[in-house]
Amino acid sequence: MPSDTKLSKHALEQMEARGISYSNVMQTIKEPDSIVEESVNERVYQKLITFENQKTYLIRVIINPAVMPNLVLTVYRTSKINKYL
Repeated sequence: MPSDTKLSKHALEQMEARGISYSNVMQTIKEPDSIVEESVNERVYQKLITFENQKTYLIRVIINPAVMPNLVLTVYRTSKINKYL
């Protein structure tokens, strides 16, 4: 994963709407629990993170690795951990 990663406008909007911090996103990219190759243009970085409410969610950061810098397309968290891991 190249160190230079750009966040799309959509990703920034989703982070704000879903209460996901920049540090959570960067931690997921730099230290993922798993990486899923969805397609040539989509790679999903996943990490379990415990939030302030003491609930653990799976953070999913979807990146387009085919462009430089890599582009974060969207970000979300889910409680349906077993569905993705």
